[in-house]
Amino acid sequence: MDNLVASLSDEEVEELVADWSLWARAEQMPPVGNWTTWLLMGGRGSGKTRAGAEWVRALATGENLISPIALVGETIAQARSIMVEGESGILNIGTLSERPKFDRQRNILIWENGVEAHLMSGSEPERFRGPQFGAAWCDEIGKWPQAEKAWDMLQFALRLGKDPRQLATTTPRPTKLIKRLLSDEHTIVTRMKTGENEANLASSFLSQIVERYKGSVLGRQELDGELIDDLPDALWSRRLIESIKIKQLPPLERIIVAVDPPVSANKNSDACGIIVAASYGEKAIIIEDKTIKPAKPLEWAGKVAEAYKAHDADAVVAEVNQGGDMVSQMIMQVNPEISVISVRATRGKWVRAEPVAALYARGLVSHRYGLDELEDEMCAFGVNGLSDGHSPDRVDALVWALTELMLNKMRPKVRGI
Repeated sequence: MDNLVASLSDEEVEELVADWSLWARAEQMPPVGNWTTWLLMGGRGSGKTRAGAEWVRALATGENLISPIALVGETIAQARSIMVEGESGILNIGTLSERPKFDRQRNILIWENGVEAHLMSGSEPERFRGPQFGAAWCDEIGKWPQAEKAWDMLQFALRLGKDPRQLATTTPRPTKLIKRLLSDEHTIVTRMKTGENEANLASSFLSQIVERYKGSVLGRQELDGELIDDLPDALWSRRLIESIKIKQLPPLERIIVAVDPPVSANKNSDACGIIVAASYGEKAIIIEDKTIKPAKPLEWAGKVAEAYKAHDADAVVAEVNQGGDMVSQMIMQVNPEISVISVRATRGKWVRAEPVAALYARGLVSHRYGLDELEDEMCAFGVNGLSDGHSPDRVDALVWALTELMLNKMRPKVRGI
């Protein structure tokens, strides 16, 4: 091999290195057959990004050119730093002469032949209204905050050419979208393990990270690319939640509307968690999830007031860490007759949630059907206080509701937990 390389010119060596068909593993190459979606699920460092970038490169420089192409990351910043400018991104593969120019002002890649690729955000589904594409590469769809909505809106935009296709690269997570794609007859699934890309990974990563987590539930998901329904060490499991669902409401006693207001009110702010719960005897039931996003103060206050009236609630429990007195004032501005109990978080989200999870384990909490988004967030809630990398707004409101109904014995005006 060394003799062969020595006999080649610099241009020939560059072309040899850039020839993806020579270096790619079989699972990194586009599958044959009639498919609309190629779902490539792999562990960390398994080569997903390189496979995606090379797929786009082939569409942009091959015999059958496709343009424009959508490059959809969790955010525009993620799309730029990983899909475009990352070590395995589009700007760092192929020969220098065939690499596109990157218009950073417009977030568009432009090849010399006129093909364009537009960076898009999976966190902003409405942005897909208007543009149209002939193909799309979607990265880390398991982390998109509004995954199903963003995916659905993208489908309407994939309307150019004879056979619009899309590649989704992701570390597997048990989200609704990923489960939906797995069951779709037009999806072809490829799985890759971190260890299969050993030649391109640092030895320290292999010895410290891979060896440490190999065989564990977390390792099976993050390294082996397996779809694991429950987060390792999660406070709630799907099996538990499925076992506590009931269709008929029992005779209710005290009814609470709990609200976890967002810090800000812009389009990228957290959701406003709104959960309706009630006690009956020694138990409690989660009745409804009225969480909204985005939410301006008057909007979420109005939604809280609607839930309070619709369920003939006894009180609203509102976290006041971010907004202080403004939170209760905003609610009472919408309906001055609402009884507001202000609560303040003095401990981390995980610590606050543990005693509530214990109530579930003891069989003291049940759920009405139709709380899928809340339950997804519960099963993805981790020790870092996040749910799938995002603020667990629904879980926060749930914790406040059940703390008030079942854990608090005294009720001063402002209570810290």
